[in-house]
Amino acid sequence: MSTKKDSAEMPVEERLKTLFQLQTALSQIDQQRALRGELPLEVQDLEDGIEGLNTRIEKIRHEVSELEAAITAKKGDAATAQASVDRYKQQLDMVKNNREYDTLTKEIEFQELEIELCEKKIREAQAAIVEKKEELKTSQVTIEERRQDLDLKRAELDEIMEETRAEEDRLKDKAHQLELKIEPRLLTSFKRIRKGARNGLGIVYVQRDACGGCFNKIPPQRQMDIRMHKKIIVCEYCGRILIDPELAGIKTEAPAQEQGAKKPVRKRAIKKAATSKRVTDANDME
Repeated sequence: MSTKKDSAEMPVEERLKTLFQLQTALSQIDQQRALRGELPLEVQDLEDGIEGLNTRIEKIRHEVSELEAAITAKKGDAATAQASVDRYKQQLDMVKNNREYDTLTKEIEFQELEIELCEKKIREAQAAIVEKKEELKTSQVTIEERRQDLDLKRAELDEIMEETRAEEDRLKDKAHQLELKIEPRLLTSFKRIRKGARNGLGIVYVQRDACGGCFNKIPPQRQMDIRMHKKIIVCEYCGRILIDPELAGIKTEAPAQEQGAKKPVRKRAIKKAATSKRVTDANDME
């Protein structure tokens, strides 16, 4: 409770300064993470791809098993039909009339058609198995290649993270300590602004009379209000919190008008010197 009360009572100048320090720490964390580049996404994509291939391989194996079971079943059906054909052919020798003969002949033809159909199904299943096994082989080669790529990417990512982990942890701790000093409502607004900003900047200082985030010009009166530190002012274009360079600890160059003010003095001095020289020369001539 005391921390919230203290942050609420903190002067605006101190709030802005603390907020800018937080922004600096968070930007440094972003830089540390930027060193990883696209590696985390690449690792995730490879992991997802390998998982998908594993699922595909399991599916192919299951389909091959089903086809092999279907072949076994059709071979059994064909054998049963062939046994029926052999039995009916034996019965043909014992028929007593044409009616029995025609009936047995039709049964033999039906069973022979059943055998042909089973053999056709077996050939189709065998061709499908060859195709599935070829697909399985290709998937296994692909998954092995992706696993090798994943190992390399993981090693590279682990190396970068190992180099930056200590600094990132230090910056995270610093950012956490700074957040405790900032009024919760202001901190929430800052995080919302930062989240919506493309470069992750929630607070920026005035640069060359313009917003340091969107670079739109800031009117002189508004700049004066920013320097007064009486209230928190945001950019009317991008919504970022504005702070003057001095409070942010940024050294700025002298205004162009002040730099140019010395030039006429030099010209007058040179002109005066030239006039004195002409007077001296005239006296010498006399």
